[in-house]
Amino acid sequence: FKGGNFDAAFHSPELAVVQAADLLDALGAIGIARAFHYVGFKNREIYTPAIPPDLNMSREAYKKTNAPTINHFYEKLLLLKDRMHTETGKRMALERHRFMENFLEQFYREWSDFSHDNILHL
Repeated sequence: FKGGNFDAAFHSPELAVVQAADLLDALGAIGIARAFHYVGFKNREIYTPAIPPDLNMSREAYKKTNAPTINHFYEKLLLLKDRMHTETGKRMALERHRFMENFLEQFYREWSDFSHDNILHL
């Protein structure tokens, strides 16, 4: 992926299969776990509402970003399902994509609960 939302110039059936496997590894529950593991290793924030996702990053900017984890969902992970070139990859990516969307919905609900001082009433 390497950032920069653009299409590759070369395509072959073999490349499509390898690419699908690689992209699927970044989606779903495993993709979420990998994202949080990586940003934890890099000591980055989980979520900072004041820092919006950058959907037009260059490759260089993508490599250097220190954005919060949740931004990574919008800057990369949620874009991957549309980059599949095999039918099986598309089907599997859609299922994993939906899982990530559900995760984000739950994350925002829980974040909202804590951001409204509800933590004091637990």
